[in-house]
Amino acid sequence: MTATHGVEATRAPASVLVLLAGTFMAVLDFFIVNVAIPDMQRELGASDAEIELVVAGYAVAYGSALIIGSRLGDRFGRKRVFLLGIALFTASSALCGLTPDSAILVAGRLAQGLAAALLSPQVLAIFAAELGPAAKAQALVAYGFVMGIASVFAQLLGGLLIGLDPLGAGWRACFLINLPLGLVAWALTARLTPESRAPAASRLDLVGMSLIFAALAALTLPLIEGRQQGWPGWSFSLLAGAVLLFLAFVAWERRAKRRGTEPLVDLALFRERSFTAGLLAQLAFYMSMAGFYLVLALYLQAGRGLTPLEAGLIFVANGAGYLATSSQVGRLARRLGHQVIALAALVRAAGLGVLLLTVALIGVAHSSLWLMPGLLLNGAGTGLAVSPLASTVLSRIGARHVGAASGVLTTGLQVGNALGVAVIGVIFYAALGPAPATYAHAFAAALVYLIAMSVLLIGLVSRGARSRAGGSGCSCNRESPRRAE
Repeated sequence: MTATHGVEATRAPASVLVLLAGTFMAVLDFFIVNVAIPDMQRELGASDAEIELVVAGYAVAYGSALIIGSRLGDRFGRKRVFLLGIALFTASSALCGLTPDSAILVAGRLAQGLAAALLSPQVLAIFAAELGPAAKAQALVAYGFVMGIASVFAQLLGGLLIGLDPLGAGWRACFLINLPLGLVAWALTARLTPESRAPAASRLDLVGMSLIFAALAALTLPLIEGRQQGWPGWSFSLLAGAVLLFLAFVAWERRAKRRGTEPLVDLALFRERSFTAGLLAQLAFYMSMAGFYLVLALYLQAGRGLTPLEAGLIFVANGAGYLATSSQVGRLARRLGHQVIALAALVRAAGLGVLLLTVALIGVAHSSLWLMPGLLLNGAGTGLAVSPLASTVLSRIGARHVGAASGVLTTGLQVGNALGVAVIGVIFYAALGPAPATYAHAFAAALVYLIAMSVLLIGLVSRGARSRAGGSGCSCNRESPRRAE
């Protein structure tokens, strides 16, 4: 706590709300674009690949720069970097909202992702540095609630904005809404939030960040662009290059560790088998999240002819399921332990199965309300999974490594989102024909993939449980005098 603890204690509630506004914007903008995509594609003449890049590009930029964003806050001041992130996020939102073509929109989304990577990690770091135990606990609960609300109700908010059509902005309002929010958040943060930085900030691993960004781009770009261009030779070359770039990243991080400098990712974390299994489980879960919202929005609007507002209202069923279970997940987790994640995957698989059966029966005809039971179950499974997944990944990590592990955890979340959009795009667009009726077929093909990912998640949770039962020799959570630094 800073020397101005007595003063800051009175400012803490207002400061928390302002910081959470930044978190809300960063999460909201990943999901809000889904209901805007059909209108956006028509007006800008964007290709299917460009539309996927609008979603996945944000996640790639966000995930690859997140740890560097955290280190920048430690070194130069968390408030300062948060303000920079808010300013860049607001400016890039204006670029997206005023874009004349799809190429500039993709560039704006990349810039938004980088800005989100600057502002997001500062929020938890400021909470840890400036709040007492009770206030910090309340702030963390609010943080999780804001993230959940922003993700599950983003589509509804997007539909409302497009339906209201303020100043004739149409789908652009989904981006332009960030201008007043960003300006207010910046001004209040500058006034209410104290400055803090790490007492001994580490050097920035810019080479590591460049390698991981290049590797993720080389992995996702061929999956997005390759199908549309008939899988040319460069797409396979890039996929092979992605493997080499990941290997180069690992080699560089090991070299940094040997030289005594702090790497971007401490690879010692992966010696803990339950950490690795938990991280893979999170990757599997999020590889089915963003992609699902994307193809559902396309099915509802392009296939079923719903307006963005009508599509947003259908998403409410998913949000209701999320709220119903996320409020009870702590009690269930105490009874079931990590198996609550397996239950979450089972409930979600059931919901996706109900959706698959419903789509097979109604196609693009009949009322869209028939989709709501499946969406309700899907949301319930999501609400059961989000919080326990994070705690599982961190459960056996010692205090010395928990900061690094949290960074890897959040990066993995965004990587999963980006890869999920890329993979599900290949499946969905490969099954899509020229007629609206084929959207039902394409959505059904995507649902099969999503159900498979839920089954995979159950398997990974079971494997992680066996790892915890069998123990592990990782030094991450049991530090001996010989290895302690």
